[in-house]
Amino acid sequence: MSDLPRIADIEAAAARLDGVAHRTPLLEFSQLNQAVGGRVLIKPELLQRTGSFKFRGAYNRISQLDRTAFPGGVVACSSGNHAQGVAEACRMLGLPSVVVMPEDAPDAKKRGVIERGGRIVAYDRVREDRDQIARDIAEKTGAAFVPPFDDFHIIAGQGTAGLEIARELGQMDVTPDALLVPCSGGGLTAGCAVAMKAHFPDAEIYAIEPEGFDDHRRSLEAGQLEVNPHLSGSICDALLAPTPGRLTFAINEKLLAGAVAVPDGDVRAAMAYALQSLKLAPEPGGVIGLAAILSGRFDAAGKVVVVMMSGGNADPALIAEAAGG
Repeated sequence: MSDLPRIADIEAAAARLDGVAHRTPLLEFSQLNQAVGGRVLIKPELLQRTGSFKFRGAYNRISQLDRTAFPGGVVACSSGNHAQGVAEACRMLGLPSVVVMPEDAPDAKKRGVIERGGRIVAYDRVREDRDQIARDIAEKTGAAFVPPFDDFHIIAGQGTAGLEIARELGQMDVTPDALLVPCSGGGLTAGCAVAMKAHFPDAEIYAIEPEGFDDHRRSLEAGQLEVNPHLSGSICDALLAPTPGRLTFAINEKLLAGAVAVPDGDVRAAMAYALQSLKLAPEPGGVIGLAAILSGRFDAAGKVVVVMMSGGNADPALIAEAAGG
């Protein structure tokens, strides 16, 4: 097995997830096409189990665990979406789960973990190292540590969303110019890049990041891993990884056309647009690709652009604020 997942690994993950994960459709809206002057197809992973793409990677990884080697089940660290994906996968597979979550994680995401049987260990995302906390728990309890993005099987699982896009585009006889993917640690971006490039080698893949947390953009420019100067401070709570993963960046530096940074104001505007015009309720990190297009930070005019809408686990108060315009 290669150190990095290939298309065959993503296809194997898709077979593993068949009948387990939802096959989310590609959605097209005439008013959105008119607004940006191009053809936009949205992949609504907010309709996925647990409300985000993260279930794909979590299930693909956890379903392959050697239970005798890890009697304590699973421990993970996450701001919320990976946490819910892990808790749901463990619930379905009959395994206990513990998730290390930041104290400022949205209440909706905390509730999602608890409702799925997961136990939360809170930490301060600025002062404490979540990975070390999780690894300490794993060592003490005999649990398997399932990282949020920098893992072969996690990347392959997330790539199944990109594989579904590629297959549906093929059925539609549509050739994409670009795919925009919300990016934190880079697992979804990397997996989707592998899947899309296997089917559409000329398609350009872009990582979309919050302004001030554009570690992928700076890493791509520098040719080495760069670290964000802050660990909090954006509305996009799901996209605040401090630096790209080793495995994810090894893929992304080869396959990405670039990265785009989007400020919070544009993200808020995109949330409002999605709610009011598209009748979709994405979370901030999930709508950032749409924000890049609506704000003109990515020019979609005359292009066929696929936008990954990666999650919909926003707190109700934030959704109400966006709905009010």
